[in-house]
Amino acid sequence: MAAKTLVEWIKDRVVIFDGAMGTELYKRHQFVNVCYDQLSLTQPEIVKEIHRANKRAGADVLTTNSFGANRRKLSGFLLGDQTFAINKAAAEVAREVAGDELLVAGSVGPLDLSVGMGGFPEDQAISLYMESIHGLKEGGVDFIIFETFSRRENLLAAIRAAARLEMPYIPSMAVGEQGITRHGETIEHFYAPFPADLPAPLLLGFNCGVGPAEWLELLERFVPGSPYPVLVQPNAGLPKFVNDRMIYMTSPEYFLTYALHFVQIGVRAIGGCCGTGPEHIHELTAGVKALHKKHVEVRELSREKVELREPCPTEVKSRFAWKLAHRQWVTSIEIVPPLGFDMNPTVERARACSIQGVDAINIPDGPRASSRVSPLIAALTIQQRVGIEVILHLTCRDRNIIGMQSDLLGCAAAGISNVLIITGDPPKLGDYPFATAVFDLDAIGFTSIAARLNRGVDIGGHPVDPATCFLIGVGADPSHLDQKREIDRLHQKIAAGAEYVITQPIFDVDVLMRFLEKIGDLPVPIIAGIWPLASLRNAEFLNNEVPGVTVPAWILKRMAAASASKEAARAEGIAIARELRDQIRPHIAGIQVSAPFGNVQTALAVTAP
Repeated sequence: MAAKTLVEWIKDRVVIFDGAMGTELYKRHQFVNVCYDQLSLTQPEIVKEIHRANKRAGADVLTTNSFGANRRKLSGFLLGDQTFAINKAAAEVAREVAGDELLVAGSVGPLDLSVGMGGFPEDQAISLYMESIHGLKEGGVDFIIFETFSRRENLLAAIRAAARLEMPYIPSMAVGEQGITRHGETIEHFYAPFPADLPAPLLLGFNCGVGPAEWLELLERFVPGSPYPVLVQPNAGLPKFVNDRMIYMTSPEYFLTYALHFVQIGVRAIGGCCGTGPEHIHELTAGVKALHKKHVEVRELSREKVELREPCPTEVKSRFAWKLAHRQWVTSIEIVPPLGFDMNPTVERARACSIQGVDAINIPDGPRASSRVSPLIAALTIQQRVGIEVILHLTCRDRNIIGMQSDLLGCAAAGISNVLIITGDPPKLGDYPFATAVFDLDAIGFTSIAARLNRGVDIGGHPVDPATCFLIGVGADPSHLDQKREIDRLHQKIAAGAEYVITQPIFDVDVLMRFLEKIGDLPVPIIAGIWPLASLRNAEFLNNEVPGVTVPAWILKRMAAASASKEAARAEGIAIARELRDQIRPHIAGIQVSAPFGNVQTALAVTAP
């Protein structure tokens, strides 16, 4: 009945949702070390006060204080067993304030993990969502709103949970600039038609991510062709640091200005997300409700939809790709770009590798957050002057999504086909700790961009002709402390379009074998990282100061025993590396050998038969 009421309201006028709950709780001295969701049980009056303020401001819909109230997140506060009770209390508190005049939306946030496709089992995800939704239903909500979702498969699991409990729902997508989620999904992909066995949503929503100005451009593209009415709940602009505090600078008046633009393009429901409060809702009520804009029939987008093309076959992408496709052993040597701009020594090192039959030169991108010659320039110089193929590392640390796509297109223009996409080390690990880290996307999202370019579509949904032909690689860390997260992310990278994997340096065969057993039969080849140690000091440095590298005690002991001279230590490091290579060879597709301190002769001693 309530769902019917919402649909009727939307046909007649623009519906106003409330503002951010977390922002208002923080203003009331509830700091971030507190479980906000539990406050509906422990301090319900504070939550009621916020609901009352939004009701007085003119909101038509109140949203429950339950965004993170799922068993997985509540367990971090040792509150997992109270999941049902917390959701039920959140619904009852909102229902008490809403009365019969307003509607209540039950807020359900994402599990923030990959569901299906080798990730978290879908049936378990559905069960977790159902537990939260059951509590909200018992507490009296009118419908569910799935807020701030950025993965489609995660959303579909949540929708199935709502369907099993016969609860109407609104999905709400969180995106960044260019309409890309932090996991690399576009609006078109996220809101592609849902499976036929799922009930239709009440609305299609957008929230969080960016401020009202950025949302306007995205909505102008989406709303005219949307099959359902649209809800938008933007942040109060982007936050800024003022006296060491994060402040949202957007005024309620500015917020209203863009809300009126939203209405003009056909948005039927508006609220607020991070940084918004009752004062923003008051402005919305005064400005938007006065318009009484009637329902506008959905019309087709005037812009022709760009079809994804079939990517080029793996074996034609490069010589390196051909060998991987035909299951031939591959070798690459990592050569770090110089700190200065003289490329001649670097070129000569690459030439020595080419002469010895190495398949490719691995070019890292600012390893340990250092500033060096552009890896793209280094890769292009080596490929042109030596003729050996390169594997270019691309990191997310120094680029926004526009820069990421520009670099990929630059690689295609330069004839660089082999790329390795990694998130990158934060600046605080390097010589420039004051530098700004961008991290618009992580490696999963960046991989998705590259895969879409391979299919002839850019991040904005525009055609790229001809399509790129990248061999897309990603990293993995077999010794990562959180193995479940590392394996989950690896499966997500492969689902996003990764075609091969290079691991962090391997020093323990058992660690690699356990990792390979846990990940199962991957559809892509794995190349193991090998680092021939130069000295005991080098081994200790890697073990203690390089993220993702663990050197076991037995290797430290052997390097200590060989520390009488540099030559003895180097020989022992090579011997250990070759032993590791021989032990893991039956289980991998090749090796990527680092050249310690630029000494490619050491690396070549490892790749030699």
